[in-house]
Amino acid sequence: MTSDPQAAPCSCRPFLARRLVRFGHCDPAGIVYFPRYYDLLNGVVEDWWEHLGLPWMELIGQRRIGMPTAQLDARFVAPSRLGERLDFALRVTRLGRSSLQLEHRVAGPTGDQRVRFEQRIVVTSLDTHRPMAWPEDLRAAIEGFKESP
Repeated sequence: MTSDPQAAPCSCRPFLARRLVRFGHCDPAGIVYFPRYYDLLNGVVEDWWEHLGLPWMELIGQRRIGMPTAQLDARFVAPSRLGERLDFALRVTRLGRSSLQLEHRVAGPTGDQRVRFEQRIVVTSLDTHRPMAWPEDLRAAIEGFKESP
């Protein structure tokens, strides 16, 4: 992955979300089927934008701003099972001119680590499908999240 020379590193507080492992998330053995984690993760990211006051319906539908995942690295540490509640912790690790690096940690009911993700999002125009600089209000919201206690 290439680094953005304008990116600022961050060690900020996480955004926390809890998810119940449902039947539809699991394989026949009752263990979360790994592709379902990506769907769960995307829901957490969508909830984070909502938390920032920037719902995807507005960003994508009205403002035509896309935020596709350009890179997503996963490390599956331990299985998760039907009926468990998983805690997702999203943290901003870098904010660049047109990219955003997120770190995700997923823990089981006892706090044991289940999955780790590193995600790079690129902000794009949905009209041109080309990267663009973060709009000022999005940048300010991300910066505010990074800096809040």
